[in-house]
Amino acid sequence: MNLPGENGKPIGEMTVLVTGGSGGIGGAIAERFASVGMNIVIHYMHSHEAANDVARRCMALGAKVMTVAADMKDRSQLLRMAEKLESSGMLPDILVNNAGISHYGMLADVTEETWDELMAVNLKGTFMCSQIFMQHMVSQRYGRIINVSSVWGISGASCEVAYSASKGGINAFTKALAKELAPSGVTVNAVAPGAVNTAMLSNLEADEMRMLEEEIPAGRLATPHEISSLIYFLALPESGYITGQVISPNGGWIT
Repeated sequence: MNLPGENGKPIGEMTVLVTGGSGGIGGAIAERFASVGMNIVIHYMHSHEAANDVARRCMALGAKVMTVAADMKDRSQLLRMAEKLESSGMLPDILVNNAGISHYGMLADVTEETWDELMAVNLKGTFMCSQIFMQHMVSQRYGRIINVSSVWGISGASCEVAYSASKGGINAFTKALAKELAPSGVTVNAVAPGAVNTAMLSNLEADEMRMLEEEIPAGRLATPHEISSLIYFLALPESGYITGQVISPNGGWIT
């Protein structure tokens, strides 16, 4: 696809950075953008082989691909990542803040260290990546920032208080930053999925999975492809009037 974007750059020449791009949802996001010929940057922390697997799948679709490692909690590492992308001509026109960690347990048992790590990776990491990479978008007066949140950031979840708080922070961050960047032609939205069929739910027993599916009006979990397709839509040039929104694909689970 070589249709022009609103900034005059053909879609096939645009670059998307997917943080946490080695996981199930992150990999699906990278492949969805690769399928239209965009340049792909796959960020990861520890999962080097998984990131390479995603990269190979994207290259098989004809995309130019880079993999980069950085700690989402460390600004200096993120700045070095930005320098590497700039020197390679791969500063992102589209940033998907997908990297995140989860925690399950009663709040009474959450340590200060666990709380701080959740906030540092999920919320502070989203803040730092957005702050670093939005400068390029503002300078060219075009860009898309899409934050991957969670349905629990909207409704909250028992035994996931810290995680819910971090994702609720992302939702508020999204709405506020959208207002700041709208005059510069940069949109900011969040996608807050419900239960998605990824390795994150692999710890559930078969009966627990059935109970979860029964709670969801659609009767099933989302696929990573369904989430990536929504993110891709929000990244399109024609989605330029959609900003400051938190969209929750959850099968009617939470309304």
